[in-house]
Amino acid sequence: MTDLKANLKALIIETLDLEDVSVDDIQDDEPLFIDGLGLDSIDALELGLAIKKTFNVKIDANSDDTKQHFSSVNSLSQFITENK
Repeated sequence: MTDLKANLKALIIETLDLEDVSVDDIQDDEPLFIDGLGLDSIDALELGLAIKKTFNVKIDANSDDTKQHFSSVNSLSQFITENK
């Protein structure tokens, strides 16, 4: 696991107060929303703000690509790497 992916997982857990979830519980290619981790639209807003603040990347809430970027830890990691 790369440091970025581990940091993203820790950020997800911390930001969303996922008390019963550890970094090892989140799979890199697991869906973050609905199936998989089970996050919802409010979680997406909170997570988006935390990612924007932590990694200093611009997230366009109106972009069709944003949903794809937030689909898994792998896609978030790729998005952050490409937009730093």
